[in-house]
Amino acid sequence: MKHFDYYNPTHISFGEGRIKDLASLVPDSAKVLVLFGGNSAKATGTLEQVTDALPNREVILFGGVEANPTYEKMMEAVEIVREQNIDFMVAVGGGSVIDGTKFVAAAALYENDPWEILTTGGRKIGKTIPFGTVLTLPATGSEMNSGSVITNKAKQAKLSFMHRSVFPKFSILDPTKTYTLPKSQLSNGIADAFVHIMEQYLTYPTNAMVQDRYAESLLLSLIELAPKVLADEADYNSRANFMWVATQALNGLIGSGVPQDWATHIIGHELTALYNIDHARTLAIVLPALLTVKQDKKKAKLLQYAARVWNITEGSDEDIIEKVIAKTAAFFHSLDIGTTLTDYNLNSDDISKIVHQLEKHGMTALGEHQDIDIATSKQILETAL
Repeated sequence: MKHFDYYNPTHISFGEGRIKDLASLVPDSAKVLVLFGGNSAKATGTLEQVTDALPNREVILFGGVEANPTYEKMMEAVEIVREQNIDFMVAVGGGSVIDGTKFVAAAALYENDPWEILTTGGRKIGKTIPFGTVLTLPATGSEMNSGSVITNKAKQAKLSFMHRSVFPKFSILDPTKTYTLPKSQLSNGIADAFVHIMEQYLTYPTNAMVQDRYAESLLLSLIELAPKVLADEADYNSRANFMWVATQALNGLIGSGVPQDWATHIIGHELTALYNIDHARTLAIVLPALLTVKQDKKKAKLLQYAARVWNITEGSDEDIIEKVIAKTAAFFHSLDIGTTLTDYNLNSDDISKIVHQLEKHGMTALGEHQDIDIATSKQILETAL
């Protein structure tokens, strides 16, 4: 196991009706900007519950945060924070709203061009605006980590940053808020959480027993929960467990002391930036192809994953690996998510565009070994056709 530091200061308020906790979690004197996405926050009554829980505070609403939050939209929020002297924010929504809020938190007090936050990965962030979250869509784990992904429409660039100053001060997780989500969003959330775990787990062995077993338990939980989450809109226990698994998948714990990959995400980001494919669906396209191309380097972990998660132990190593990659793709299919570029009407011409964007953004040494160069990324995409 590698040396590591683990830090996570986010307070979690979990359970039905916990939105009322905003009254004690947000400072009494705060001037609050509440950020949210589309009309669902209003239609479901969640937004009203949030504002009702913040009496005697000045509250300003900012809606319209996209499913892939854009630099352009979030800079509008930055201007409001600066003009109105906002000193606290609340993100109401899923990972997109939370990611966007993290960017606003950093950009509002940033001394240089805020786009630099993305191009430097957040290394130069100084003071930030504190914020909390009310999670409505389990998927990204952004409610309990310090990472954010933002898309610049003009540049067709989707970049990320991390900084410990943008951990949420608190996150409210009410499983009943998932009851009104459409099945497609639930499927995306399951797939997103699954791949988050795989990025940290399926690399190479480092004798990290706790992290491995914990990651495997989360994968097994998602596999067991998936049909229940998609079948029953009012199953509190299934939704509660799903919400908590998605949070645990990317709160830093299973990734501590182990190598991490993230090439699937980086390649997938270009698919979203160019073609606006849902983030989770880009991951389902790339992951099986990446595992196929990199199976020699990932052999030990693929065999472990096959045995412990899917109970595949019969046959040669090559047969087991082929079966477990097919099983992984089949899991995404069970969520009604396509796993090839063809499923999204993309072809070999599109691969050239994607590869060009990867090279343009400097994504030329990816994966846990930093050995996924442009040629290998192209091979992965060709395998995904």
